Amino acid sequence: MSDRAASYVIALPGASAQAFAMTKLFKFTVAFSLFAETLRAQLPPPTIPAGVGVNIHFIQGHKEDLDLIAKCGFKFVRMDFSWEETEPKGGQYNWAAYDELSDHLAERGLRAIYILDYVNPAYEPPVESRHAVGEPTPEQHIASPRHPESVAAFAKWAAAAAHHFRNRGVIWEIYNEPNGDFWRPKPNVAEYTALALATGKAIREAEPDAIVVAPAMSQFDWKYLEPFLSSGVLKYLDAVSVHPYRSPDKPPETAAPDYNRLRELIDRLAPESKRGKIPILSGEWGYSSNRKGVSLEMQAEYAVRQQLSNLLNGVPLSIWYDWKNDGTDPDDNESNFGVTWPDLRPKPAYLALQKMTSELDGFQLKERLSEFDAKDFAVLFAKPDGAKKVATWTLDKPHRIELTRWQPQVSLEIGPAPQYVPVK
Repeated sequence: MSDRAASYVIALPGASAQAFAMTKLFKFTVAFSLFAETLRAQLPPPTIPAGVGVNIHFIQGHKEDLDLIAKCGFKFVRMDFSWEETEPKGGQYNWAAYDELSDHLAERGLRAIYILDYVNPAYEPPVESRHAVGEPTPEQHIASPRHPESVAAFAKWAAAAAHHFRNRGVIWEIYNEPNGDFWRPKPNVAEYTALALATGKAIREAEPDAIVVAPAMSQFDWKYLEPFLSSGVLKYLDAVSVHPYRSPDKPPETAAPDYNRLRELIDRLAPESKRGKIPILSGEWGYSSNRKGVSLEMQAEYAVRQQLSNLLNGVPLSIWYDWKNDGTDPDDNESNFGVTWPDLRPKPAYLALQKMTSELDGFQLKERLSEFDAKDFAVLFAKPDGAKKVATWTLDKPHRIELTRWQPQVSLEIGPAPQYVPVK
């Protein structure tokens, strides 16, 4: 949820069609073994719209927002779960606001990812820190929980929250982007790892069946990820959450090599009993439609392709950032991530996601068809009743393709916006 002004250069893999065919079977075997495990862990299966989610910035009220979120086809919302607000005095918990939100979500068939964050002045003092890179003058901010007493208090609070909201289908995420400006006074992998280990252990002891994920990593920060994942924390986690943000000229499909690298790292460092069983979640990721960002049409295309390409990479849950624009300045990056305008009028991204969840409602990912160029995507989805659809789009210029597996054959023009083609 920090400012996304920076550019990140990630090269699109230049795989040939032959290379794609050689690796396809391995990748899908890994992906679907992960999906089988997510069912056990109560994470969503690869069925649309089970793993389609969105970030929000409110707790109480906002019923119209929630109605529209459900109407779009979202099934998850991700929201800060504030330590300071729910433990206003040391050892005294007040869950009322989140009880209300949880009830409102349940009424609409929505589930929560609650982010266990951030600070509490009852346990840590103010420190000098910068809110954003380049901020000219350090300011006074409450420190993140980094001393034994505050770490223990945070873990105890998190365990109490998991117990209170048991059986509500909540996914608990330990902090948000600790490798960035949210960790004060400055990012420190040892400090965050200590917090995650204590919190994971405390939640597991209080509620063994709770769903726990971390580290909500900003980008794929390999220098931070490796020491964190090698700490033993994976024995407490049901999934590893990352925020795969990238610059406007890098489409969602460019995350594939990063996911592969992270999956290899997880499996190398996980306990033997959990190797191949810890999925990756796309916990927060969007593209801003500010004047220097993507166009409204491209934001709509990317919002859908993010969901579909993540499924192809064995990522069962994808949270789009953000629900609605935070402001009205067309030049401000942070104000333009929403799928609706501030007054809740739908942007093209909302309509595109709604079309996807409607067209593919109840359809499960089966395979990416291998007979096309590496830049062409033709993804087969099917229902238990035998109905089939192929979602198609391309990273290349619009052109015609032939779907020859079925009779009658289907000829269609594909472009950057996904299409949904029934086949028999």
